Amino acid sequence: MSGMSVAAQLQSVGTPSLWAVTIAGVLALLVLDFLVTRRPHEVKLKEALGWSAFYIALPLAFGAWVWSRYGSERGFEYLTGYLVEKSLSVDNLFVFMLLLAAFAVPSVLAQRVLLFGITGALVLRGVFIALGAAALQTLDFAFLIFALILLFTAAKLLRDAFTGHEQSVDIGTMRSVRLLRRFMPVVNEYHGTKMTVRVDGRRALTPLALVVVAVLATDVVFAVDSVPAVYGITEDPYLVFATNAFALLGLRALYFVLHAALSRLVHLTYGLAIILAFIGVKLGLHWAHGVWEGVPEIPTLASLLVILGVLTVVTITSLRATRNVVPGSKEVVTERQ
Repeated sequence: MSGMSVAAQLQSVGTPSLWAVTIAGVLALLVLDFLVTRRPHEVKLKEALGWSAFYIALPLAFGAWVWSRYGSERGFEYLTGYLVEKSLSVDNLFVFMLLLAAFAVPSVLAQRVLLFGITGALVLRGVFIALGAAALQTLDFAFLIFALILLFTAAKLLRDAFTGHEQSVDIGTMRSVRLLRRFMPVVNEYHGTKMTVRVDGRRALTPLALVVVAVLATDVVFAVDSVPAVYGITEDPYLVFATNAFALLGLRALYFVLHAALSRLVHLTYGLAIILAFIGVKLGLHWAHGVWEGVPEIPTLASLLVILGVLTVVTITSLRATRNVVPGSKEVVTERQ
């Protein structure tokens, strides 16, 4: 069986009505989040925990529905894909944390910046998911391309971690920020949730506009990594979209729950590199199996167990490595960088 014939047989549980209901639900949740953040305020832990519990219960309930409606195989695919996307989104949060600190975003505006970033990420993921589905349907080597992307990303993560150049932010070198400053003046002070203000009769950008653009620019990079990763778990575009949407929607609240602990996950990059490399190998074997049937494939259940094991190990080792350091302190952040 050729890779092209495998691509032609791709099936999805996503009927037009199910797609419509899901997209409408995602949009409704985004509108709800914008309403919650319309009045800037500092998020307390109790509020963040409440929203986090909601955004964890919702995808788990959806997964139970997928399991009961479409069977255990689809259920495992959804659960594994969601776990992969959630783990990648934690790394996303760390970059958001660096950007918020670099731009000195007031705490009352942090959740609005995060929400813009999440909305941009959802739009970009939707575009990349559609492109990925089209590639799988038309290119017999699409799985091989996805595998190479993930292996390259994993190698880059490991290189950055070993050389000490892990995630860092330099505002002055960001192309998106320099481009904006070239076309419009920028005021130094934040003006609530306003992106622009009038100064001496001329429209100027606020720092909030710059940080939102910077966050959206990082979303592109994460979309390139995450979409091939979840396609390595399931070939169903609907489940790919659902896992991405549910993983992203809860990031605003999760940020405030994990803010202090994020900097303690000093080994997270190593774990993500292992996970991405593993999924890259899984995709490569899947492509090879379509060309030579004797090539073995990695079952979804095995993938789930490997991913859970890796995340458990790097979490434990990270907490042990930083057990004598105050969470969020400069020493921990420096170690991650």
